Amino acid sequence: MKARLPQGMGGQQSMQSMIKQAQKMQAEITTVQEEIEQKTFTTTAGGGAVEITMNGRKKVQSLTISKDVIADSVDDPSTLQDLIISAVNECVGQIDSESEDRMGAITGGVSFPGLF
Repeated sequence: MKARLPQGMGGQQSMQSMIKQAQKMQAEITTVQEEIEQKTFTTTAGGGAVEITMNGRKKVQSLTISKDVIADSVDDPSTLQDLIISAVNECVGQIDSESEDRMGAITGGVSFPGLF
């Protein structure tokens, strides 16, 4: 069975329109990615005992730990470790969530693996 290609100028115009639309979407995605990379995300864990700030590239910019938590963790550092892990994971989750929301608005919810 042979595939039928669109005939006449309508098919060619349709293809050009699709290409322009894809180029526009690509430009919008690039802009959003750059905006997210420049943005900072901050979260806390343990009622503010640990605060972390990351950029949109998921690089830690700052980490603040309260003296009380440090003092309480001298004999058992596992609580402090858990608080730091929790704060990092929450911050990464914020970045991922914003990225998915903003990209979804551009792509109409269609996921492109490896793109974002």
